[in-house]
Amino acid sequence: MVVPCWDRRLATVIACVDRAMRAFGGAPTYWLTDNERTVTIDHVAGIAVRHPEMVAVGGHYGITVATCVPADPESKGGSEATVRIAKADLVPTDANLRGGYVSWAELIEACEAWMAGVNGREHRVTRRAPTEMLVEEQQRLHRLPVAPYTAVFGETRKVSWSSTVSFGGVTYSVPHALADETVWVRVDGDEVVVVHCAPSGPVEVARHQRSTPGRPMIDDAHYPPRPAGPLARRPKPASAAEAEFLAIGDGAHTWLVEAASAGTSRIKTKMAQAVDLARLHGQTRVDWALGHAAMFGRFAEDDLASILAAHPVGERHTAGEDHSLQSPTAAWSRLGGDR
Repeated sequence: MVVPCWDRRLATVIACVDRAMRAFGGAPTYWLTDNERTVTIDHVAGIAVRHPEMVAVGGHYGITVATCVPADPESKGGSEATVRIAKADLVPTDANLRGGYVSWAELIEACEAWMAGVNGREHRVTRRAPTEMLVEEQQRLHRLPVAPYTAVFGETRKVSWSSTVSFGGVTYSVPHALADETVWVRVDGDEVVVVHCAPSGPVEVARHQRSTPGRPMIDDAHYPPRPAGPLARRPKPASAAEAEFLAIGDGAHTWLVEAASAGTSRIKTKMAQAVDLARLHGQTRVDWALGHAAMFGRFAEDDLASILAAHPVGERHTAGEDHSLQSPTAAWSRLGGDR
């Protein structure tokens, strides 16, 4: 189980462990972890002193938190092996030739793909796939509490219809899919962190720089793409006749937009005429003619037929090397020079 995270603070560690156990389908008897400050606050006579919050977390899930023994390869090496293997494949290095991640979502997708590949193939020692062995191990796991341990996630907030929450008098945005959901908000240094407790476990959904009242923090990535404005609107057929006209091609789309913008009269009649011409001359030629009519603002009654008549099939007008609109220089040469 590989869960990317922004930091290694207590709330983040608990969220990651909760997600892992929900993916496993139960809680084990104990957790084996490294001696981080979020888990162990001191050592006395070689005995690890647990973080009080972590003790409460263990009581919530019904587990015992155990830390590895320093310099002991059997415990410390085991807790670090998965991290080392995952980093070798997922962290961009010259060795694995992996490029940098464009977004946080891309990193999450890479982790999920990596887990699917590793857990689905045969292990070289057990000769069995981890997903197959997990089915047997789930019989020894005890049930997880319905609600995750949320005391360290901060304060609850209800996401508004505008996909925002208010915290400390400041408006912060969250992903639009969480509208009307309940999230947890906390301060983490100079940042505000928003966590959503999904059925699969707590997930960090937003992180903003702390702000002051009157200065909302809105991330455009939390919202879906905006619909096209009035100047970029594309025609959408509302009848069979409109659909048949727009099916002619991009030239028909452009003609309709420009003709409507120019206040052209009897547009529907001219659209029907274009459809009739497309049946006679083919959609490709009529689409080309409609595009040129839109380009030069020719929206009169017979303009489209006139454009088609002026350019018969097979006739092309292209600039060649043997003719130019440039004035000849013969007059200059008669004046006695190449000036």
